[in-house]
Amino acid sequence: MKTNQGLQKDVQYAIEFEPLLHAAEIGVKVKDGIVTLTGSVDRYYKKMQAETAAKSVAGVNAVVEEIKVKYPGSFSKTDDEIAAEVVKALKDDRSVPNNQINVKVEDGWVTLEGELVWNYQKEAAKSAVANLMGVKGITNDLIIKSDTQDSLEKKRVEEAFRRNWAINGKDITVKASGTKITLTGTVNSLYKRDEAGSIAWQTPGVWSVDNKLVVENDYGLIE
Repeated sequence: MKTNQGLQKDVQYAIEFEPLLHAAEIGVKVKDGIVTLTGSVDRYYKKMQAETAAKSVAGVNAVVEEIKVKYPGSFSKTDDEIAAEVVKALKDDRSVPNNQINVKVEDGWVTLEGELVWNYQKEAAKSAVANLMGVKGITNDLIIKSDTQDSLEKKRVEEAFRRNWAINGKDITVKASGTKITLTGTVNSLYKRDEAGSIAWQTPGVWSVDNKLVVENDYGLIE
């Protein structure tokens, strides 16, 4: 069983291992498996990297992300300029369908709205925007509405879990109802919880995934 101090060091090492992150910029606090990230970075995508790095550490039950994006004092970009760059970035990304996303920017915070067919397109849209200078945060309100009308088959999801080396499908219960998949059960890391959700999203015809998996490790149970 890890101590809070030991888990804190593991998370700090994971952040240091990311080449684009400066560990000195990011503070790490740990209590009973819950990791809080603080500090400031100069690009939004660094917030995402820090959170991903923390989630990958064994023993982490939850991540509270309080990192702020602060650009140099000499940097200046209006919301209109950011919006124009967001629209261009989405258009240039081949994974994102053209003219299906509405963009709103307020004080550097980008909101994406609209309907897409696949979840990977939704994730690609967020990734394209995260790299832009001036972006302070992203609200990804894109909705998935698949063109596939066939009823969801939970067997497809269960077989996908069995093929994935990181997931123990025996500990996960899959329920398919209409266009929705619900996952219940336990996993031993946040990484596996997110991975299971991603696998479920890849199922043809899925519109939503309710990921109710619980992380269970030496610190106990935390939803």
